[in-house]
Amino acid sequence: MARKSSVAAAAADRQVGSGDAVAHPPGGPDYEAPDVLLVRQPEQLKALADDLRSRIVILLRERARSTTELADKLGHPKGTVAHHVKVLEKAGLIRVVRTRKVRAVTERYYGRTARLFLFESEDPEGAADVRNIVAAGLRIAADEILPPEATDHDGIGCSGVLRIRLRRNDAVRLNRRLDRLMTEFRQAEDPDGDAYGLAIAMYRRETDA
Repeated sequence: MARKSSVAAAAADRQVGSGDAVAHPPGGPDYEAPDVLLVRQPEQLKALADDLRSRIVILLRERARSTTELADKLGHPKGTVAHHVKVLEKAGLIRVVRTRKVRAVTERYYGRTARLFLFESEDPEGAADVRNIVAAGLRIAADEILPPEATDHDGIGCSGVLRIRLRRNDAVRLNRRLDRLMTEFRQAEDPDGDAYGLAIAMYRRETDA
């Protein structure tokens, strides 16, 4: 029987784009969403196993954005971003949370269908997608880390990889604690502060290596 694989992963970008149409209220998200969504359908896992789509859902964790804003933030053509937004929307991972009239056009603002995605798969192909989701999130974080020669690097940072055995109820409890940590990180946002990122991954290992 194929082994079950599950993961909760996120990377938070603390830099606020100047073109955001809706101000991010201090201390909380700017749209309503359930706390957790169990992502286990093949279509959902494949949708999130793409680097660009991973970046989109990260940007939408607490702030609703339009396709135009996402394209500006990501540095990709609007048509390309619109395609990936449709894939995520069709998979039930993002949704329109509000609209706004811009001249004669109604602009849609998208948000996630849950603050935290928990990934789970019981087949090898799905497990591969879960690994890709984790890898995509960590690549995003790696791309943002300042090089050693950066003049404003203050030496703050920590990392580590822990390999242990957990009972499922403990894994769920710790997943929720990590989610609360991500929320606390976002709530500490200070427009006058320096730019920091947070990358978190908790995953089910296939071996004891």
